[in-house]
Amino acid sequence: MWWFQQGLSFLPASLVVWSAASFVFSYITAIVLHHVDPLVPYISDTGTIPPERCLFGIMLNISAFLGAATMYVRYKQVYALNPEKSKIIKLNKIGLTLGLISCFGLCIIANFQKSVLYYVHVVGACLTFGVGAIYMLVQTVLSYLMQPEIHSKDVFWIRLTVLLWCSSSIASMFVSSLVLYSGLYGTNLVQKLHWDPEEKGYTAHIISTVSEWSLAFSFLSFFLTYIRDFQKISLRAVVSLHGRTLYNTPQSFVADEQTLLIAGSI
Repeated sequence: MWWFQQGLSFLPASLVVWSAASFVFSYITAIVLHHVDPLVPYISDTGTIPPERCLFGIMLNISAFLGAATMYVRYKQVYALNPEKSKIIKLNKIGLTLGLISCFGLCIIANFQKSVLYYVHVVGACLTFGVGAIYMLVQTVLSYLMQPEIHSKDVFWIRLTVLLWCSSSIASMFVSSLVLYSGLYGTNLVQKLHWDPEEKGYTAHIISTVSEWSLAFSFLSFFLTYIRDFQKISLRAVVSLHGRTLYNTPQSFVADEQTLLIAGSI
């Protein structure tokens, strides 16, 4: 049995591979069509002009779905391993909520391009990477709380290292973007897709774009740490039939449903 056939390890692996492919494919398409400069453009710039915009959008929407599925499975796994620890259960619920918000932000990035609705795109980026960084923090804390009984110390330190990598990328991108868009280097830089190395602000631009790529791959790298955990878990659906056909409802089921309504369970 291959490693990705063990448990649900294919889920975080698919998330990482698919998301990385969405960045790389849109980048290659934009470069081939001369829509952006080859040297480290913004990720969002590689998904601004058709046809790469269409490819970028649909692939990121799928990434958002894979991300939500991965975070939900992680939530169920932590809950199953710590059914009686209230602190971990509470943090686990917070982590799931933050993760789903981050995935929703990724959908915003995919469907609201930087050149069309800039501020909506920025909100999506803040939800994806800002809230996503907090999600990573919560999961790192959970890894700390679950060691050494459930998690090894190595897993905690790896996740902490990736979290610090993500945080430093966010700080670098935030500072360089503030400098770049401060007005010192001109206006309407948001729409600028081609840069001359001799232009003012080019250094700040490169630092900002490198930080964005670093942030994206640090974010994806965190989910690689889930692969080993997911090899030891599986989910299954239990189907309970209330009748032999789909055309009528057995009286016993109706009676049970009415009892539940009276009892206030639904």
